[in-house]
Amino acid sequence: MSLITTASQTVGPYVMIGFLPLAVDAIAPKDAAGERVTIHGRVVDGEGKLVTDSVIEIWQADAEGRYAHPEGAKGQPAAFRGFGRILTDGKGEFRFSTVKPGRVPGPEGKLQAPHLVVTVFMRGLLKHLLTRIYFPGESANSDDPVLNLVPADRRGTLIATVAAGSKSTLEWNVIVQGKNETVFFDF
Repeated sequence: MSLITTASQTVGPYVMIGFLPLAVDAIAPKDAAGERVTIHGRVVDGEGKLVTDSVIEIWQADAEGRYAHPEGAKGQPAAFRGFGRILTDGKGEFRFSTVKPGRVPGPEGKLQAPHLVVTVFMRGLLKHLLTRIYFPGESANSDDPVLNLVPADRRGTLIATVAAGSKSTLEWNVIVQGKNETVFFDF
């Protein structure tokens, strides 16, 4: 008997069945230090339609710029996971709460602006998408080594906006293709 490679499969159509029990929308625990923030948005496909069965994964540092470590590295509370998984709802929307992360070292040790690493899974994709969310009005955005790799006219797709009526709620949308497509990174 010989084993052969099977064809690549997309994430759908049963995304909700597999991921719903694993959903975590509180990225930072309620007692985590730092500026509390809620981020909400939508996932839009290449035809401009809302994607009601996608998964957004978030990975981030805490407010001091430390990533979660099994032993609570550098005094970090072991309760801070810095990871969450959010599913879009029937309107293609997602929402999660967290704290604004601190700056972390990037390429060649240069500090990066506060950001969230985002992975997008959805039907029709053979490979998940990797992107980032940066914070509006953040002075460190101008010298972030990764953000500066993105053409200036496209950086806005990575920077959240302040939602109307709330200083602590940000809006950030994932646009998979077409006009105003979100910048995605190769890995």
